[in-house]
Amino acid sequence: MKNPPAPRRTASLSKQLVDSLREHISSGAWPVGMRLPGEHELVNQLGVSRTTLREALGALTHLGLLEARAGDGTYVRASSEFEAVLMRRAAESRHQELREIRAVLEEYASSCAALRRSPDDLHEMRTLLAEVGDAVEVGSMKAAVEADSRFHKAIVRAGNNALLTEIYEVLGEAVSTYLDSVPFDTEALVEHERLHHSLVAAIESGDETAARYAASAIVALNPIEFERD
Repeated sequence: MKNPPAPRRTASLSKQLVDSLREHISSGAWPVGMRLPGEHELVNQLGVSRTTLREALGALTHLGLLEARAGDGTYVRASSEFEAVLMRRAAESRHQELREIRAVLEEYASSCAALRRSPDDLHEMRTLLAEVGDAVEVGSMKAAVEADSRFHKAIVRAGNNALLTEIYEVLGEAVSTYLDSVPFDTEALVEHERLHHSLVAAIESGDETAARYAASAIVALNPIEFERD
């Protein structure tokens, strides 16, 4: 004889709040880098006790989604547990390991983009590449770095692989954060621009091999950032 089913247990209020706040973060309503409202404000907004709120925030901090900064407040650190794990792993990696994983991701993503890109994707790539050139011309290296990062992310998105895009979004930031930053000289800047235009041309023509080659050459040009302002 089968035993009768056990009664369902209702999740605790703090667990419900963890799930609710996790969804709020993943939706982008609380974006990465945002400083959370103070405890008093959150208690009033959410209609929960301080104890429940602290338990929920503590759980999200343990998961890596939040970061408590002493004397400053609590900030959103990652949009998901997956992102938090990748960020932590990347932070522990050697620079050479990040260079190699960047090469793998960008080469494969570029070949996917050559097969699947849309006219809108190509337009975005060209627009961002022009932004990089404009920023370099006026000497704003910080703006050039940011536009270059958006350019490479646009190529990955053009490959229409959601998982690859999510991984690159995280590891791309890790590359910018943890690799040595060395300024390009004039010769390197010229080569950087040439290779990027070659990459876009290969993607536009649907040439997987040429796209992989151009992406590999870009990484080999030292996976470093422009010197910041």
